[in-house]
This record gives sequence, structure tokens and C-alpha cells, in this order.
Amino acid sequence: MAIASDTDPEHEDLAVTLARFSSALTLDDLPADAIATAKADVFDTLACAAAGSTARGIGELRDLAVEWGGAPQATVFGFGDKVPAHHAAWVNGAMSHARDYDDTHDAAVLHAGVSIIPAALAAAELRSGAAGRDFLPAVAAGLEVMCRLGVATQIGIVESGYMYSSLFGYFGSTVAAGRVLGLDETEMLNAIGIAYSQVAGNHQVTRDGALTKRMQPGFAAKAALVSVQMAKRGIRGVHSTFEGLDGFLRVYLHNRCDRAVLRADLGKRYEFAQLSFKPYPCCRFNHTAIDAALVLRASAGLRPDAIRRIRIGVNRQAYEAVSTPIAVRKVPQTIVHAQFSLPFTVAAALVDGHVGLGHFSDEGIRRKDILALASRIDPFVDEEIERQWGRSVTPANLHVEMEDGSAHILRIDYPLGHPDRPMRTEDFDAKAADCFRAAVKPLPQGAAMGLRERVNGMESLDDVRELVRVLDPTA
Repeated sequence: MAIASDTDPEHEDLAVTLARFSSALTLDDLPADAIATAKADVFDTLACAAAGSTARGIGELRDLAVEWGGAPQATVFGFGDKVPAHHAAWVNGAMSHARDYDDTHDAAVLHAGVSIIPAALAAAELRSGAAGRDFLPAVAAGLEVMCRLGVATQIGIVESGYMYSSLFGYFGSTVAAGRVLGLDETEMLNAIGIAYSQVAGNHQVTRDGALTKRMQPGFAAKAALVSVQMAKRGIRGVHSTFEGLDGFLRVYLHNRCDRAVLRADLGKRYEFAQLSFKPYPCCRFNHTAIDAALVLRASAGLRPDAIRRIRIGVNRQAYEAVSTPIAVRKVPQTIVHAQFSLPFTVAAALVDGHVGLGHFSDEGIRRKDILALASRIDPFVDEEIERQWGRSVTPANLHVEMEDGSAHILRIDYPLGHPDRPMRTEDFDAKAADCFRAAVKPLPQGAAMGLRERVNGMESLDDVRELVRVLDPTA
């Protein structure tokens, strides 16, 4: 389909459509499954933030925000400092993503909540409070914008070179923060255009094992708070943000985007209701292989010392993201490299029977028993999986060869936490309790359950700042 020109009266830019949708969305417009998913994402994201408060690099970001000072507008999760709203959104977004434990959309291949929810909460604090029934549609609007961009995109993250969690997060978090602040349609359109002037987020961070991998969604959340406040003061951004001659779809996605998907049933069918949630704190591309390893460990009684070799078939983007260069993935030198290592995470699952926060620490990534098994794990591109699942989070085809000559083969298509294989409420609560124990400052016993109660009753919550106070040890 040809791109509409900047002055074509026959077409409105997608930014206009999204501004109208997001500024007008109310709780009554949302179906039950969308409300349930938005609540689940708020709960899960804030739990992940608690664990992320002790992750490497987050303390340094918090120290910078405090050092810079400024108006005490919003709270740094876990630490309790009051800083300008855009700085709080920045640190909190990075914190929420730091453990790589946060939500995914398995078809869009992105994390959604880690920029949107910190931005929306910073906006709520900036305006001195927001009711739950206004906050939920703001989160829903942001999630929907981001997930639709993701599923409509036809170029993978390895080929494009962009991480879509941050790239699309600029727009999703801007829409969410703008809805919390009550931007009208024109102001929202300007905010989206202002955000476009700041969009970034590269895939090189995972190749290099850089700490900035976890910080890119925070940059998106920060830009959102800047953009909506500028728009509120009447500053004009571009209006042909997506489909203009130099719009986002051409410049960033090389026009490899299904424009019909972006608009189809908008406001009637909610793509973000297909969000997945993670049982393991590492890249989602690892999860189907971890699932298969745990199943075989339990069903076949696999002992690591009896395994000769493991081959794991995945799609090409997963192979590139979590299996190359293979020497780095078999012996990860940084925590980020371990989070993005198929050999390391599968070895951890087979050795310990689980994959948890402790595996992604300075001590965890140097464990000789895990590294010994990782050295015998060889991923490869499975051509059948590539043909059928090339753009999505990958299935995994696990081939385990034993020293006695026997073999075990298992393929899993959908990872645990996907809507077709959902986590149970008790799984979420156990994960949250584990995350809260890792918080930078001790939180009261029962804090995770306190968060659960507030999120479950969000429609009647007078002020969503109560969610932030659950993570604030000074409250």
C-alpha cells in the first residue's frame, strides 16, 4: 500500500487515529479480558521493578537522578526519592526491565509494560493523583498502541537492528502518560509527534552485553513525560508521525508493516490481551527450550553428567539473539550475556530444575557445573520452525543425546506464560514474593499481597499512588 503524503486529504495519519482512540478511551469501553490483562501487567511490572531495584546499573541511575535534583514530582520505586517526573519514569522503566522478568508479546516480540506503566504512574504523581478507573484505560491505550505496532511489523529485530520494546515504547508510554494527564485529541497528536523526535533503541546492546539494554525502555518512559508536558504547554509536534513522507513506518521499518493490522477493529479487539508473562528472568527466546529441558528432566530423569550433547532447533532471529557468537553464549562474561544465552539457561534448567534470579548474578554466571553442560549445547536454525515462526518468539526442538547412546527429543511451540499456556494466579504471587525479597530496601511482610489487593480492586481505587507506596519503604 502506498504511503499517504503529508497533505493527502483522503487519508489521515495513524497518529491522528491513535490520538483520537487513546484520548477518548474509558474503562467502560474495555472488555473484561483487556481489563484483566491490564491489571495483570501492572501487578507483574511492579513486582519486576522490586527485583530490578538491586540490579546492576539501577543504583547509579537513581544516584544521578537524585544528584540532578529538581521538583519532587514522582517517586523512584523502591528507594523512595522524589525527583522530577521524567527522571522517575526513566529510572523506574530501567528498573522494571533490568531482570528481564517482565511481560512479552510473543508475536510482536517486545516487552510492553516496562515503559508504559512507569510513565503512567509518574504522570499520576505529577498530577497529584489519579483514580484507578482513569488509570486503567490509560495503561490499556498505551499497551494497545505498542502491541499493534509490534504485530503489524513484518521485519524482525535482528534484521532491523532495533529493539521494539523501546522503539515502540516511546509511542505507547506517551499515549499512556498523556491519557493520565487528560490530553485532548490535538494535544495527544502533538505529544505523539514530539515523541517521534526522540525515538531510539538498538539491538547492539544485547550483542555487546551492555547494561544499556535494560535502560532503553526507561529512555522511552522518560521521553513520554517530556513529550506530554511539552504538548500540554501548546508545543506542536509533527502530525504525520507514522505515514508521512519521512514518517516512522518508512524511516524505521522500511515500510515492512501491515497498515491494515494497525487499524483493524481498533477499540473493539484488543491485541494486548495476548500478552504473555515470564516464569524465568531471561530473554523470552530461551523459554521454550527451558520448558522442554524441564519436562525432559522430570520425565526422563536426565542427569547432566550422563548427557553427551544437546542440540536445540530455533528460528533464525532467536539463533542470532541468544546463540551467537556461540563462544560468548556458552561462557557468558556478563549478566546480560547470560540472560541472552540459550546454552547457559538450558544448562541451568537441567542442573538445578529451575531458572531463577540467582542464576543471573556474578556468582551464578560463573558456576562450573552449569558452564560444563553449556559447553555441550549447540543451537541451530531449524528450517521448519523458521518457515512457520520466523517473526514470532521461537518454538524449540530439543535433541538430547545420552552417553549410553539413547536419545530424547521434545518440541514445545508455546512457552509457559503464553495465553495458550497461562501462568496461574499462585504462580504470579510466588514470582512477586520472590521479586519483593530482592528489593533494594526491605519491604513489609505481605507487601506483595498488598499490591495484589490494590490491583484487583483498581476500578474502585481512589488514587493509584497507592500502588507506588507499596514499593516505597519510606511510606
